[in-house]
Amino acid sequence: MSNMNYTLLCDFYELTMANGYFELGKADEISYFDVFYRKVPDGGGFAIAAGLEQVIEYIKNLKFTEEDISFLRSKKLFSEEFLNYLRTFRFTGDIYAVPEGTPIFPGEPIMTVRARSVEAQFIETYVLLCLNHQSLIATKSNRIVRAAQGRPVMEFGSRRAQGSDGAIMGSRAAYIGGCSATACAISDKLFDIPATGTMAHSWVQMFDTEYEAFESYCKTYPNNATLLVDTYDVLKSGVPNAIKAFDNVLKPLGIKKCGIRLDSGDITYLSKKARKMLDEAGYTECKIVVSNSLDEIIIRDLMLQGARIDSFGVGERLITAKSNPVFGGVYKLVAVEKDGAIIPKIKISENPEKITNPHFKKVYRIFDNETGTAVADQLCVYDEVIDEKEPLELFDPVQVWKTKTVTNYTAKELLVPIFKDGECVYECPSIHEIRDYCKAQIMTLWDEVKRFENPHRYYVDLSRKLWDIKQGLLMNRGKNNAKK
Repeated sequence: MSNMNYTLLCDFYELTMANGYFELGKADEISYFDVFYRKVPDGGGFAIAAGLEQVIEYIKNLKFTEEDISFLRSKKLFSEEFLNYLRTFRFTGDIYAVPEGTPIFPGEPIMTVRARSVEAQFIETYVLLCLNHQSLIATKSNRIVRAAQGRPVMEFGSRRAQGSDGAIMGSRAAYIGGCSATACAISDKLFDIPATGTMAHSWVQMFDTEYEAFESYCKTYPNNATLLVDTYDVLKSGVPNAIKAFDNVLKPLGIKKCGIRLDSGDITYLSKKARKMLDEAGYTECKIVVSNSLDEIIIRDLMLQGARIDSFGVGERLITAKSNPVFGGVYKLVAVEKDGAIIPKIKISENPEKITNPHFKKVYRIFDNETGTAVADQLCVYDEVIDEKEPLELFDPVQVWKTKTVTNYTAKELLVPIFKDGECVYECPSIHEIRDYCKAQIMTLWDEVKRFENPHRYYVDLSRKLWDIKQGLLMNRGKNNAKK
């Protein structure tokens, strides 16, 4: 997006820890970190993974400039040997991640980093920044799109976003989540997301009369005439003047494609009345677009009330994920290597939900072969392979007496290689392919998981081997602490 070097877009403690690892001779020790999240935004049943492409670009361009090194020297915290080491610093490790657009669930790794301790620790902030923001907006977008019941949703949020990256990357994530277009022109240029837009109220106010404004717009853009009809009075002025402009400009040209937009008032009532007026005037194909601080709950209610709406423009509540603006993804150490062996690590907390799942892991998604639906996800140790010919026992890792045996299933690994020995081995799909993939994957989820309120909990289980390892670490840590 720009020539700015984002290497120092990190938490300062990543630099102090890196210097510490270097000084203590631990810089080259191999460690494993998982990225996962703990709670679905808005109380939903699942989230959507997004932001991987920007992580890839960051990793590819990761380097310390002389200007960066001079800045760090000025802090008088870092050794000259470490600063010299940073001159040739690059990422040389491995990264695995779920593809963008994948439905994801709490507690499961959506990215795993295996690298030298300095490298793995250092990339934490930017990785979380990308994945947290875009996954949040993609998830919100998908909720809004599902509420619209097949009607197009356009992202209108740039002017309410938190900064330029919030607008641009938010637009990208919204498209992955299912939005059909954006009002952000630069997102069209950068990502090939269809940009759309017609007029603001100021256009109407620029002319002496509302009709003159509509007529002028229809003459200027006869093939894209969507008129904003609520500047003065929707039913007494706006819609009648729109019909008059369509009659006088579009009809003689044989153009039937047209639209009106409502941006205020009682949308349900106004859309019904406007639809009746347009139909009676012969404009049955005229589309009604609505905007004005919409979200999935308002859109759902409009649909339940029988509003006559063909598409939605959604702005601030989408681009900021206003109802739940933090995704909460975390980056946790899960293993280290010693003498070629992988040693699992666990974080223990007074809050049970913050206890991590240790070890270098795989994530399998289990699909029922008869229905094509996703049954559950299972976290396994890296060297485990699920044999689809054998029955698979699933059990709740907390309420272990809750078990289910599945047969006639397909087990799909979700984490795919992204970097190997510092080289990118993954070809990023186009934004349109990601969006299509997202839509297809959501179709594999039960409708109960997709409810807005009280969704069915999709199970993320541990394999028996991984569960035993986790319990062993918990028991040993408890005994060690008791001795102290």
